[in-house]
Amino acid sequence: MLRKYSNHRTINDNIKLGGLTAFSAGMVNVISVIVFFAFTSNITGYYAVFAQELSKGNWYQGAVVLFWILLFFFGGVISNAVIIHGKGLWGQYVSHAVPVVLELLSILFVGVYLDFFYNDSLQETELLVGALLFAMGLQNGLTASISNSVVKTTHLTGLTTDLAILVSMFTKAKNRQNKQLVDKFHLLLIILFAYFLGGLVSGVYYVYFGNQTFYLVCLVLVIISFFDFYKLKRVKYLYERRLRIKKLPEREFV
Repeated sequence: MLRKYSNHRTINDNIKLGGLTAFSAGMVNVISVIVFFAFTSNITGYYAVFAQELSKGNWYQGAVVLFWILLFFFGGVISNAVIIHGKGLWGQYVSHAVPVVLELLSILFVGVYLDFFYNDSLQETELLVGALLFAMGLQNGLTASISNSVVKTTHLTGLTTDLAILVSMFTKAKNRQNKQLVDKFHLLLIILFAYFLGGLVSGVYYVYFGNQTFYLVCLVLVIISFFDFYKLKRVKYLYERRLRIKKLPEREFV
């Protein structure tokens, strides 16, 4: 899921990546709305809020919203920079996993802070919302970068538009036989469903376990980070075993 890059990825690779990351993004967005009354999986509305605050002369509120937008932006910058420069240092899989780990740490920070330090002040809320937006920027940058912009999972506006376009295209019989279009349709549907399911699970889980829902999100991110780890270890083991067999003297096979 994380070990392949760009055009080397199959539709199954993108479905796994899109489904799991959309599930975590849906969880984050719903839990942030419940706890902070703020959306954190996308920043579309914050551009409008930023303009509104400036037009009213609310400079502090405008600066906070701009801060949130920049955190989402720099999350994407950092994610893509790690992928570009990390391949030569740590290998492709690790460089793809690092943004997920950074996202995990950001969300874990929010969960721990809420449990042990939160005093329900406005400044604390603004900081924690920013941490979640930074995490979502990391995730969106990762999925878009390694999938050649095929997979984007933190917001559904463009995805819903793409689905609408595909549905209209499928009114022609020849398009329904186009494997590329059908695969894309399936991918978008899975991302949409996973995002909704993540939000639903997050909302229900919060009713019973409260802020521990953030730790559940972290568990999902751990699964994403280490999903390919066993496969890579297995491939490495088989490769090394094959090399050892080739080096054995012929008499050992008699």
